[in-house]
Formats: sequence, structure tokens, C-alpha cells
Amino acid sequence: MKHLIFKDIDEPGLNTIDVYRRRGGYGDRLRQALSMPREALVHELEASGLRGRGGAGFSMGKKASFLPKGAMDKYLVCNADESEPGTFKDREIMQKCPHMLIEGMIIAAYAAGANRSFIYIRGEYVEQADILDAALVEAYDAGLLGDNILGTDHSLSLVVHRGAGAYICGEETGLLDSLEGKRGNPRLKPPFPANQGLYQGPTLINNVETLATIPHIVEMGAEEYAKLGAEGSTGTKLVSVSGNVQRPGNYEIELGTSSRDIIYGLAGGPPEGREIKLWFPGGSSSPVLTKDDLDLPYDFNTMAKAGSMLGSGAIIVVDDSNSVVDVCLWLAEFYRHESCGKCTPCREGTNWTVKMLERIQTGLATPMDLDIMASVCENIIGNCLCVLGDAMAMPVGSMIQKFRPEFEEHIEAARARNAFTGDEDAPELALIQGAVA
Repeated sequence: MKHLIFKDIDEPGLNTIDVYRRRGGYGDRLRQALSMPREALVHELEASGLRGRGGAGFSMGKKASFLPKGAMDKYLVCNADESEPGTFKDREIMQKCPHMLIEGMIIAAYAAGANRSFIYIRGEYVEQADILDAALVEAYDAGLLGDNILGTDHSLSLVVHRGAGAYICGEETGLLDSLEGKRGNPRLKPPFPANQGLYQGPTLINNVETLATIPHIVEMGAEEYAKLGAEGSTGTKLVSVSGNVQRPGNYEIELGTSSRDIIYGLAGGPPEGREIKLWFPGGSSSPVLTKDDLDLPYDFNTMAKAGSMLGSGAIIVVDDSNSVVDVCLWLAEFYRHESCGKCTPCREGTNWTVKMLERIQTGLATPMDLDIMASVCENIIGNCLCVLGDAMAMPVGSMIQKFRPEFEEHIEAARARNAFTGDEDAPELALIQGAVA
């Protein structure tokens, strides 16, 4: 298995500039990148096939090419607001090798013509933010940030900005508002950040893993990097495997690796005596797949063809000891809580989905509620200001579609339980009291 980002990731002291430089960091590859014409460097990033590792999977090089030319201030923003349930890969990069991210940002900023940059880090990542701050001091002292980096005409300022723990700030325009000191609400697009982003200036926004990959592309060359992975999904990918597996953790794989090899081979599969019921291939916002999909190659295009998405690369495994209704309710409650409330489909749709799932849990629902809930999800998708509403509706809708018999069994069992106790008004009264509270 080819390792780039995670090569020697556990080497002691790798978070310091001395050890990072001893491993080749800030060396020939950085000088090579800064000596290239900007257009050539952008073309190299496009030719590598590198797709964004934060969720959307858009071409990194093409995104950089969208920024207008000219002498105005341009911004590079690293999205380190890793709040997607099940995702924890960026945390390990920042904690163990922060200079890899900084070097990637220097190169990306040069390619895009940006002279100001920010790392917007999740508020809960206190230790990682402290490590990044220390790494920035080292980089500034070494002349790798600031004016005329390595004697070139490229200058770059870099600031670590700590968020306040809002999931919505992982959405790029919500992040920009938060970075400007406003409430983290998504913006209406267009205009897109490439033209009118941070402080209304041209802005390139990329994920931690995406930026940390750039030095390796420069070192290998786009052609060699593109040989890794699968067609349309080049390179390596960090996957965060969690849930009902024996060896949860972060693993670096080549895109196109069998999903079974990741879940059973690397992560050890479910506990002894259990079978996989469902799994999220790209974090909690991705439509679920079942055990019948385990032999699919793990890459962007295959996951999309299977009706899901690779997303952030967070594989959450759920075994047969769990109720799909419980999983569905947990997920819907999270997105209801994290909705900014700015647009109606998301604000009302997430709330009504939670209420209908609570009806199923308390024995007040009928099979018709499943049709209503599926309809609510359909009306959310594609109609929100950002993708937060979709992030709830897609997995919930997929669970209803693939596990409808289990939902119906749960409904009947809950209704029978109420009939047995002889107090059919109790669940309804509990819901009313909860709503009033």
C-alpha cells in the first residue's frame, strides 16, 4: 500500500521543523514549485487529477484556476473545521505533521496568486491549534512565511483562526462569514468564493488533506501521482473508519481499493459473531450502503454510481446489533441541532423528520408516516441554501428505502407495546410535554 501523507507519520518530533526538514520538507520540492510559472503549477495540479478531500471531490487545480488574475489581495483558506461525524483524519495531520500542511499552503497560495492565508480550525481542536501555532512561529522564523519566501517574489501571511464549534462553519461560505467575525451562515451563490469570497476578495478554499497532498504531487510529478488510484479518482486517500469495527482509526489507501479490504482487512471487521447491517462510505451525510456493497472499489465514481458518495472519506460501520431507527433518529437529531435555520426546507425539514422518527419510537406512527417522511426528504434535497439539509435527507431517505421492512416492524412492535400497557395516550402526552419544555 503506497503511503504519502502517512509515511513515517508516527516519527517522534515530526511536528517540529527540524525533523520535518530532515525528511525533505521545505526542500527541493518547495524551491521547484516556487520557481515554476504560476500557470504551469496550476496545470500540474490539474494534470494530477487531485480531487478535493473535504467532501465535494472537485478538481483542486481547476478550482485554483478560477481565481482572477491581477494585483489585488487574494486569499487562501484552509478548511480545518472537521465536524462531519465519523471524520478525524485532518486532526491527525495537524497534530503529527503540521508543516506538511503549511508547505502545501505555501505552494497552493503561489499557484493561485494568493498573498494572505488562514487556517480555520474547529474550536474543539485545542491541542491541534496550539501545535499549528507553534509550527507557524517556526516557519516564520525560518523565512518560509512572510515576505519574499526563499528569496522569491512570493510573499504569504498565514494565521490560525479558531472556530466556536458550529458544524455549519464547515460549509465554505458559512466559514467565510465566521472568519470575518459574523454569525456562521451560508451565503447565496453566486457569487462564488473564487470571485467574491473572504472580505469580498478572490478566495481559494481547500481541505487540510487536499493541501497536505500538494507537496507530494510536486515531488512526484503529476504524471506519476496520477498513476496511483483509479480512473477519475487518482492518488491516495485517508479514510477514517469507526463504528462497529475492531480496529477503528485512520488509514491511507489508494483510491480504488476494495471496500471490503478497508473494513475487514484494515479495520478488522465487526465484532465476533456480528454482521454488517449498513455503512456510511463518506461520513454521516452520505446515503448508506449495505453488506451487499462491500466488494465495490472505494473511489469517487464507484461510490456515486452505487447511489452514495465518498465524501470526506469517513466510513461508519453499523452492525446488526443496532436498530436502523435508532441510527436514523441519532442522525436527524444531529442535523436538526446544527441547522443554522436560515432557510425553510432545512429548518423545518430536519425538525419534522425528527418528530416523525420520534412518533415511530413511541408507537404513534403508521406505515404512512414512512411515506410522508420520505416525501419530506425529497423536498429538502436540492432546495436548501447549502447542503446541510441534503446531508440529513440523503442518508435518512436511503435508510427508509433499503430498510423499510425493519421500520414497519418497529412501528408495529411499538404500537403493540402501547396496546399491551393499556395506556395509548402516554407516548402522545410525553411528546406534548417535550414540545412544551
